[in-house]
Amino acid sequence: MKMPCELIVTHILPTARGALAKELVHNHGMTQVQVANLFGVTSAAVSQYIKGLRGGNNLIDKSAYRDDFYKMIADTADVVANGKDLTEALCEICNFVKTSGLLKALYVYEGYSGELGVCMECPRTTITIPEGL
Repeated sequence: MKMPCELIVTHILPTARGALAKELVHNHGMTQVQVANLFGVTSAAVSQYIKGLRGGNNLIDKSAYRDDFYKMIADTADVVANGKDLTEALCEICNFVKTSGLLKALYVYEGYSGELGVCMECPRTTITIPEGL
C-alpha cells in the first residue's frame, strides 16, 4: 500500500502547483519568471503549468472536492502573493486533502479498499546546509 504522502505527491502537488502558477500569473500579475523562482523550477516548467501540459489531474476535476480544492488554491495564491511562505501554503493544501476526504478518494482511485494508510503530521523540520557543502 502506498503511503498517504506518496499519493499526495503523485496526484495532488503537481495539480496544486499548476493551478497555483495559473492563479499567480493570471490573477496576481506575477511573471512566469517570478513564479519559477518562487517554485524553484524553470520558467519553461511554469509555462507548461499555465498551458496545462503539466500538473493536471482528472481525479480532482471529476471529484466532489473539485470546487473546494480550487477555492483553496485561489485562497493560497492570495496569501502567497502577499508574502506567505510557499512551503507552508503547500502544507495547508496537503492538510486540506487529508481532512476533506480527497485522500480517501485517492486510495479508492488507486484500487485500495479496507483499512487505509495512516497519515502522520509532518515534522516541519528546518534543514540547514552549512556553507561550503
